[in-house]
Amino acid sequence: KIFIPYNCFLLSLKVTENRSDLEDLHLYATPREQRFRRFASLEFEGQLYMTPYDFIQAVTSDEPKRAKKWRSLSKQELSQILMETPPVWKGSSKLFRNLNDKGVISYTEYLFLLCILTKPHAGFRIAFNMFDTDGNEMVDKKEFLVLQEIFRKKNEKRERKGDEEKRAMLRLQLYGYHTSTNSVLKTEGDDLVPRSYWDTLRRSTSQALFSDLAERADDFSSSLSDTTLLVHFFGKKGKAELNFEDFYRFMDNLQTEVLEIEFLSYSNGMNTISEEDFAHILLRYTNVENTSSYLENLRGTIPEEKGITFDEFRSFFQFLNNLEDFAIAMQMYNFASRSIGQDEFKRAVYVATGVKLSSHLVNTVFKIFDVDRDDQLSYKEFIGIMKDRLNRGFR
Repeated sequence: KIFIPYNCFLLSLKVTENRSDLEDLHLYATPREQRFRRFASLEFEGQLYMTPYDFIQAVTSDEPKRAKKWRSLSKQELSQILMETPPVWKGSSKLFRNLNDKGVISYTEYLFLLCILTKPHAGFRIAFNMFDTDGNEMVDKKEFLVLQEIFRKKNEKRERKGDEEKRAMLRLQLYGYHTSTNSVLKTEGDDLVPRSYWDTLRRSTSQALFSDLAERADDFSSSLSDTTLLVHFFGKKGKAELNFEDFYRFMDNLQTEVLEIEFLSYSNGMNTISEEDFAHILLRYTNVENTSSYLENLRGTIPEEKGITFDEFRSFFQFLNNLEDFAIAMQMYNFASRSIGQDEFKRAVYVATGVKLSSHLVNTVFKIFDVDRDDQLSYKEFIGIMKDRLNRGFR
């Protein structure tokens, strides 16, 4: 037998990846993996990472603004980046913009951050309690790392079938170590696929499973490098613990930051964006192939531009994060098979989600989706399009 040193394997991987194998590997990646690889700009010991800037670009832009090239980080450069990471109590709704390129985000953390963007505030406590395996109202680094193993295993179930060698190379890029199909996380009823990664936490795992994973966390975390998120949450030595208030504030700040960036990209320094710009943002990342009919419909039915404020903009996306509860409420109202009016819609949103939408915002939404101009909203069509928007095209 011939044994090849691991570093040599990584070197050969990088050489082939940077050439023709790059596109070849892309064919074996899932849509989420493809997007991560397309926007990631850093590589450390064979594993790809996003910067905070890359992550913001990935959730607000169609394509990267920079040329496709992965820059290799040295240990010294990574250590310097992590040394400059602020503690969680210094977080703000400008954290990612302030960090810019001075940060590293792993693939599993990318999935976690995407989940945050689509969750209602009421779900923050549920998420925190799932991490808090010992019930002491604090989350430590080991408990949080369990999340990475769960997301990794969940991702394996969605892997595209094909060349196992190519999949192994992809796993090395995404997780930094080899993974087997018989790894730590096992769930009953594998044929029942939960709706999202977050549902894996809520539905497909139990406190007993979390405790079991936590006991073995050292096994699958020993080969992992520290990241900006881990240092931000748990300190440079990894000994700090995360309380619910800091966890809630981080999630709320991230949602606000991404919405601010999307809003500011259209506002040009003004306090409002136009109704048409709001429609553009709303229809991005959806399954609507031809948006022109929706935009034309809006132009013809709103004669005078009033504008959408950031508060209105944010309230609508808070409502979208509660879309499942709204859908249930609408079914209870028995409107699932017919259209609804503006007053009914506005009341249903408030009853189901606690979010108050302004009359102007509701009118704008109706004008976008009221294709036959009868001042009624097709419930099924609206829910379908908004679910796709909520998941940014990856539903």
